Amino acid sequence: MLVIQNLTYIHPDRELLFKNINLTVNRRDKIALIGNNGTGKSTLLKIIAGILTPSSGHVYTDGTFYYVPQIFGQYNHLTVAQALQAEDKLQALHKILAGNLTDACIAKLEDDWTVEERCIEALKYWKLEDVSLSQKMETLSGGQKTKVFLAGISIHQPELVLLDEPSNHLDTSSRQALYDFIRSTSVTLLAVSHDRKLLNLLNSICELSKDGITVYGGNYDFYEEQKIIENQALHQSVKTKEKELQKAQEKERETLERQQKRNARGSNWQQKKGMPKAMMNKMKNDAEKSLSRLKDVHIEKINTLAQTLNELKKELPDIDRIKLNFDDSAPHRGKILVCANSINFGYGKQLLWHKALNFHLTGGERIALKGLNGAGKTTLIKIILGKLKPISGKISVNISQSIYIDQDYSLINNLLTVYEQARQFNFTALQEHEIKIRLNRFLFAKEDWSKSCSVLSGGEKMRLMLCCLTLSNCPPDIIVLDEPTNNLDIRNMEILINAINKYRGAIVAVSHDEYFLKKINIDREIYL
Repeated sequence: MLVIQNLTYIHPDRELLFKNINLTVNRRDKIALIGNNGTGKSTLLKIIAGILTPSSGHVYTDGTFYYVPQIFGQYNHLTVAQALQAEDKLQALHKILAGNLTDACIAKLEDDWTVEERCIEALKYWKLEDVSLSQKMETLSGGQKTKVFLAGISIHQPELVLLDEPSNHLDTSSRQALYDFIRSTSVTLLAVSHDRKLLNLLNSICELSKDGITVYGGNYDFYEEQKIIENQALHQSVKTKEKELQKAQEKERETLERQQKRNARGSNWQQKKGMPKAMMNKMKNDAEKSLSRLKDVHIEKINTLAQTLNELKKELPDIDRIKLNFDDSAPHRGKILVCANSINFGYGKQLLWHKALNFHLTGGERIALKGLNGAGKTTLIKIILGKLKPISGKISVNISQSIYIDQDYSLINNLLTVYEQARQFNFTALQEHEIKIRLNRFLFAKEDWSKSCSVLSGGEKMRLMLCCLTLSNCPPDIIVLDEPTNNLDIRNMEILINAINKYRGAIVAVSHDEYFLKKINIDREIYL
């Protein structure tokens, strides 16, 4: 079905993305492609789809394929029919039905007389009955755009489907429709995703890195079990090397001390015996050379052990290397932060919620806001944060400081460099080197400090945001999370979960990712 041989891709700026990638996908396989942000998962899908050309290597496919891209607004200029790659056929069909039976129209239609019917049925399956084929993509929400491309699967009926983050932007019911499709379909799937529920529906996990693909023959739960075993072995290797290095350093110190004492006793003995000065100098030089050789032997051994230890530590999961200082944050647990009585919001005479809302939020509590797209979750967040006022009912807000974290991490100023952004939150007047130590702790090396925030990935922005919050040393009363995981890979999602769970203040979260909500220990839910 799909064979990838010795595939290498180098960016136009000559940066190596990956090299010598090999992978075989058989018919009816359902495979997940995972890896850290920047390893080239989306690029690999585009190469398979023929959108990009590899630097070297080959891709062989013996069946039809269909590509569902990750949505960033890059298709806004197209109509729905154009996005579905069906416009030429639809135009030809309409011309033929209108009596324009030309060879050009017949060639374009390719005898596909049911294309319009399939388009309408496919859009209906994805709850897009109100979307017309002539409608511009720019008029649709992110979730609707994704569903348009998902509808193309049943329209084109391919043998191989390439999915790039297909559950991003989808609400809960649309995600369920996607999961049902993945369970029931017999087509071959290759999916890039960070959605745990989706990954557990696939029967093989392929982990991509610069040096190749490692295949794990099971779903994501199986992959995690294997990684735990690997990481435990890695941690044990690190501990073993640390002990070996410590023993080597102690051995060096003891050996050198013994040699120095031996040399000193020999010198005293020579003086007492009254040996000639020339002979004493020669023996002294020999002793110093012997000591130097001894030092060199130990230094070489220590350096080798230290280098091995450093290489092992680089392989440790990033979440084990990041240091967070949210532990001491305990902003007024139990304090009433928000109290809402029969509140509602609307535009003109149209109310947003059929039933007025009554709720309260206390310090340290964790609440999830749930509802379909358009149910008013973002509006309610703005009311809670005091940016909007309800048009009916009463609300009291007693929040001293809040942090709003959205999927674009708009807390980050794209006009600043990484270091300048961190410095903006240096409220405790740390020295420059201390700020840079903190940045390093959040995986921003020296070469990243002058990088513009505008070029950072979603995961990098999230880590920089967490670094800024720890630098500020001012724990907020509440952190609002508005779809914060949409642009994160699995590694960075775990980093975010770890940070949130060390925070002791209130959380209000909007997310369609049930795994994420479960991991951050939501106390209760508000349905809109």
